[in-house]
Amino acid sequence: MNELARRIDDALPQTQCTRCGYPDCAAYAEAIAAGETAINRCPPGGQEGVERLAALTGRAVQPLDPDCGVEGPVTVAVIDESWCIGCTLCIKACPTDAIVGSNKTMHTVIDAYCTGCELCIPVCPVDCIGLEPVGQASGWAAWPAALADQARDRYHRRRQRLAREQKEHEARLEDKARMKLADLAAHSLHTDPAVLDKKRAVIEAALARARARRESPSG
Repeated sequence: MNELARRIDDALPQTQCTRCGYPDCAAYAEAIAAGETAINRCPPGGQEGVERLAALTGRAVQPLDPDCGVEGPVTVAVIDESWCIGCTLCIKACPTDAIVGSNKTMHTVIDAYCTGCELCIPVCPVDCIGLEPVGQASGWAAWPAALADQARDRYHRRRQRLAREQKEHEARLEDKARMKLADLAAHSLHTDPAVLDKKRAVIEAALARARARRESPSG
């Protein structure tokens, strides 16, 4: 991320809500810095946020794009305990790990960490999640630097955790594949040598792909 993109990112409320059309605030900041998108696509930042982005980029101030949403007060998600089925879909959708719970148990929102991004609402199969406003301030005034920094930090920590868990999962699958490959006949219902050779080739190819991903700079 270049210096302009970093400054733009610092001028965003860090809700990670994706309403701008990008996967997170950093991606939107980079797109603005590259001249690929407009500066008026962040409803949580409101009109003052647009003005701040205009000052940073030297672009003209524009009205907030209504296709992205409207400016409003900060909200937090609230889960109706009587309807929650413990499916964990909202937990997986939350960009700041603000929802806690486990499979088939009632989930709870940690208000202090919720950015009101709304990403948990459409994934809930029983529509038991709603939003409640927090205070009267809206737009930029509702997002002090400390709150935005906390949201960004939790978002990055979540991404790091998910990446670590993915690598651990892939490592377990590799270990299982190597174990099968070491004695394929004992781990297969087939006895035909030709079939076993095909399975061996498939497993070896999968291990080779996994090794290539692990050794690649982007992996």
